[in-house]
Amino acid sequence: MKKTGFFTHEMFTKHEMGLGHPESPDRLHAIRDRLLVTGLDIGLDIRQASAATLSDLELAHNHKHLAAIQGLFEQIKDDLNSGGSGYAYVDPDTAMNQFTWEAILLATGAVIQATDLVISGELRNAFCAVRPPGHHACYEQAMGFCFVNHVAVGAKHALERHGMSRVAVVDFDVHHGNGTQNILQSDERVLMVSFYQHPFYPEGGAGEITQRMVNIPVPANTKGDAIRQVVTDYWLPALNEFRPQMIFISAGFDAHKLDDLGQLAMTENDYAWITLQLKEIAQTHSQGRIVSSLEGGYNLRALSTSVEFHLRALADLL
Repeated sequence: MKKTGFFTHEMFTKHEMGLGHPESPDRLHAIRDRLLVTGLDIGLDIRQASAATLSDLELAHNHKHLAAIQGLFEQIKDDLNSGGSGYAYVDPDTAMNQFTWEAILLATGAVIQATDLVISGELRNAFCAVRPPGHHACYEQAMGFCFVNHVAVGAKHALERHGMSRVAVVDFDVHHGNGTQNILQSDERVLMVSFYQHPFYPEGGAGEITQRMVNIPVPANTKGDAIRQVVTDYWLPALNEFRPQMIFISAGFDAHKLDDLGQLAMTENDYAWITLQLKEIAQTHSQGRIVSSLEGGYNLRALSTSVEFHLRALADLL
């Protein structure tokens, strides 16, 4: 019986951005501990991620952007050799260390690998427990803890290399996936649906709601029942009309009521409900094909429990 794939790699815990940074290796430790304590790991097909190539990354980013990241990596090596801190910053909140470049390649590689195996039918669907996250990374800019947009690369991989004509990207992070919109909004083969807290980071939000960019702003303190109504009223009609051949999820869990980096009030049950709605869409239009990739989520208890419920919904283990 085909299982839900769970893609991870030890290198994801070696990338870090300094003491006290919320996007820390502890996030993945908490998820892995939760899988072991609940026994959920037994119900998953756990895979080690393999690295993407530069040509993979260039599906969603220009060469100049990638060369700049590689240049920072070389600076870090020189800095360490001269007794420096070993960090290079792309903005005040987003830094690289000596392991970041390899973690980036493995994180994007996990999404590509998951895409290939879900399309081939070897896996039912998949979740990629990766760091650093990706949905703020634009075509030529790193920002917001993100360097490369893994989900955007995965969507382009499905379109360009597997010959798909319609893919959907779903983003339920508390922050708008501005990088994903920046990369994919001009591609008629892509539908993006999301909700996000507004006003909030990143400045400006998503702008106009269009037929293929159904990104819905919600105010601070919005609860799960209102989020479910957004999904019902906006996401599901758009997805059913678009009839995606595959669904990618930017799975941020920082809209949880316990997460201090956002001010929404979702629970793990809301994430499970959303996942079940997306599974129904996928069963109807996409042969069940879903690849989900971790984005935000910074309260370790809320993150690990929410990922558990998301995975249980994907794996039919609720």
